[in-house]
Amino acid sequence: MKIKTITCHNVYNYGASLQAYALVRHLKDLGHTVEIIDYNPSYLSNRYDLWSVSPRFSHNIVLKLMYWLVKVPARLIRDTPRRQAFNRFTKDYLPLTARTYHTNEELKSDIPQADLLIAGSDQIWNPTYPNGKDPAFYLDFGATTSIKASYAASFGTDRLEIGLEKPIKAWLSAFDCISVREETGLTILDAIGMSGIQVMDPAFLLTAVEWGRIATDKLICGKYILAYDFENNPAIAAYTTDLSARTGLPIVTLIDNPCYPRKHRYINNASPRDFLGLIRNSEYIISNSFHGTVFSIIFNKEFFTFGRMHQNVNSRMTNLLHILGLDDRLITNATHAGEIQPIDYRAVNAVLTDRIAHSRAYLQHICEYRRPL
Repeated sequence: MKIKTITCHNVYNYGASLQAYALVRHLKDLGHTVEIIDYNPSYLSNRYDLWSVSPRFSHNIVLKLMYWLVKVPARLIRDTPRRQAFNRFTKDYLPLTARTYHTNEELKSDIPQADLLIAGSDQIWNPTYPNGKDPAFYLDFGATTSIKASYAASFGTDRLEIGLEKPIKAWLSAFDCISVREETGLTILDAIGMSGIQVMDPAFLLTAVEWGRIATDKLICGKYILAYDFENNPAIAAYTTDLSARTGLPIVTLIDNPCYPRKHRYINNASPRDFLGLIRNSEYIISNSFHGTVFSIIFNKEFFTFGRMHQNVNSRMTNLLHILGLDDRLITNATHAGEIQPIDYRAVNAVLTDRIAHSRAYLQHICEYRRPL
């Protein structure tokens, strides 16, 4: 089949890039021709604009100039190498459409031709972000002849905002098949009179061996603890520092945080391939990242996951850990590691095998789906 997917693939986030790659790779392995629709709306691209200004400072030219003087040099030094690393990954591993689209109207005026359109995965339907309210991510643009389906699309939360139920139901009513990533997604669908099935994140469609083939090897020599914290949570820094003291292992961080010991290693420009290698070769992973958790599980690593403090996106992590019997790996406010019990990956992998088989069967189903006459 000729398949096109749509997802938030170009947001300089490890999980977003890798889940986009995984779905395409699996579908290609099934023998299909697959492209990712290069959809780049302003609300996503402007977040990474060198000259973007916080709304608090944009109304005054003097404040705007002062903001630029402070922010632009820091962005050039900090963000440019990292963005270049992601851009290389996108060029090498993500097959994008020849045209870049910026609005749903552009998609409608030049409809990407496909036998099957797939929305997902990741938080494309999260109503707290603009993409969750964008009809493009609900395949509003698709040709009537194209089969419309979602794969592991995530609402990222446990309820819809008041007023969104009606438009989202209208958009989803045009789908032939719906699957979501979390159990809470099924609850949301049920609340608006829709139905779907739950499947695993696309990252699980590929094995550890397959991921290992594109992972960078030995970016760090020796054993280490990897910390990946989006919020500079002092509890995560304290927990990681305590674990380091208990195990004698050094700390490697992907996001800088002054709370860590001075001797820790900070890597600013890791590519998605580096991210895979850093997880695969670590002894422990401490994160508040959903995909940090996902790849820790894929590589059968010892890990601990913290909930987010400032974003209501924890349902995706709690749901995944509960499915796999790993509820004890979700840490709340602890700052000390305490007694560490190794994960029984025989039990975890047994559950994963069944769940992944179910997810692959769903993808096979939508690839073979034909509308009733």
